[in-house]
Amino acid sequence: MATIDGVVVWIGQDAAGDALFGEQATTIDLDGAFVAPAFVDSHVHATSAGLLLTGLDLTDCPSLADCLQRLSEQAAAHPGGVLWGHGWDESRWPERRPPTRAEIDAAVGATPVYLSRVDVHSALISSALLAMVPAARSATGFHADGPLARDAHHLVRGVARDGVDGASRRAAQLGFLRHAAAQGIAAVHECAGPDISDSQDLLDLLALAGTEDLPEVVGYWGELGAVGVARRLRVAGLAGDLFADGALGSRTAALREPYLDAPGTRGNRYLEPPQIAEHLVECTRHGLQAGFHVIGDDATSAVIEGFRLAEAAVGLRALTVRRHRLEHLEMVDADQAAELARWGITASMQPMFDALWGGENGMYAERLGAERAAGLNPFATLASAGVSLAFGSDAPVTSVGPWAAVRAAVHHRTPGAGISPRAAFTAHTRGGWRAAGAAEELTGTLVPGASATYAIWTAGELVTPVSDSRIARWSTDPRSRVPRLPSVDPGVDLPVCRATVLRGRVIHDTEGLLPVG
Repeated sequence: MATIDGVVVWIGQDAAGDALFGEQATTIDLDGAFVAPAFVDSHVHATSAGLLLTGLDLTDCPSLADCLQRLSEQAAAHPGGVLWGHGWDESRWPERRPPTRAEIDAAVGATPVYLSRVDVHSALISSALLAMVPAARSATGFHADGPLARDAHHLVRGVARDGVDGASRRAAQLGFLRHAAAQGIAAVHECAGPDISDSQDLLDLLALAGTEDLPEVVGYWGELGAVGVARRLRVAGLAGDLFADGALGSRTAALREPYLDAPGTRGNRYLEPPQIAEHLVECTRHGLQAGFHVIGDDATSAVIEGFRLAEAAVGLRALTVRRHRLEHLEMVDADQAAELARWGITASMQPMFDALWGGENGMYAERLGAERAAGLNPFATLASAGVSLAFGSDAPVTSVGPWAAVRAAVHHRTPGAGISPRAAFTAHTRGGWRAAGAAEELTGTLVPGASATYAIWTAGELVTPVSDSRIARWSTDPRSRVPRLPSVDPGVDLPVCRATVLRGRVIHDTEGLLPVG
């Protein structure tokens, strides 16, 4: 492959390349490594994910007792200010419950503590933080001794967020973007909004990405009736985490039928079809992408009805040309998928959700029962209907790891719900560029005329024997064969990124493999 000024100009056999470019070219021998289009992560929260890299990470916490121990140690090591942590998941703990506020207070004393659940739709707090937000006590979603959700959660999260100083925010953003580049990611979609971050946080992130050799950041702002804000922030759309509902783990995703493990609740629908339609019409008429966070089947139905109303107002062509998007879209059937395809919708999805919480004994089955859980994240149904897929991590909800996501999309825990390796790879590369409205049809590919946006990988190999020799190692093109999940084949290593390039600019290269400039 030959590139000039950030553009791929030729791909072919070595002898022809030598004849065409000869001594004028800088030649790099990859010694068995392979080159592929760089990944795009279609859904991230950069500051929160960056804080997780250096802060209190509870994503691998094995028990309630261990959570309290880590919390106590963190409070002792970092006195002063709000203690920010993330990632607890009581569905994986032997105690099967989160810590109470009294237990948190006993661990940290007078330290203000904010601990978001792994899905970030509820949080645990200490009494010291609650004292800083007295309005939370009368807000919807307040719990006297357990996790806070809805408005109460948003209130305490805002105060906790304000407790992170500017230098720490910048360090978190920079750390996350560098980490993403080291995973072979050339662009991320930041899904910001008033309930998640603040406009200055987004502006700082966009400015940071534009001044250093870092991945590109495509910004989204999730707020109704905010065209003026969108213009000021120069975002791609009023989309991303504009909440139609909540999350299954926190039992706030809106369901048609009650939760199996909480028969008294069906979750929370935050938007009604007329609101959804009005937002779609406004964004369509102003040339902006619209989009919604939608997980539960009741929320999916509301969003689809909103699209029907919007089509009646602006017409099919006007609606489809904007490439509106839906985030997560975990509960959707074949008939709904066909309607979404007709409207040109992009489904921005996270394959690791199924890898972490799917299966007969996973969190989904616990919340919904095995039968309903088996229908979640139906990649094959959406793809076969013609819905465009774009894959991401929803970091910090799941870790940034695009090859693991590709593998999870192929080896879905429900037989028949996965897609081919090539389709999964495309969804995490070209699909991400298309989801952001990329005008260049070649973006996300490596052909003459495409931007030189790629990653260099050392192929993963097995470190322990397995019985199936067909997956003994990755082929030269790993899209043609994807090892199974670690729980099935724990010895499979994924490819390791050696360098990442964005439009000819090197944004990751710890080995000095590529020339600078």
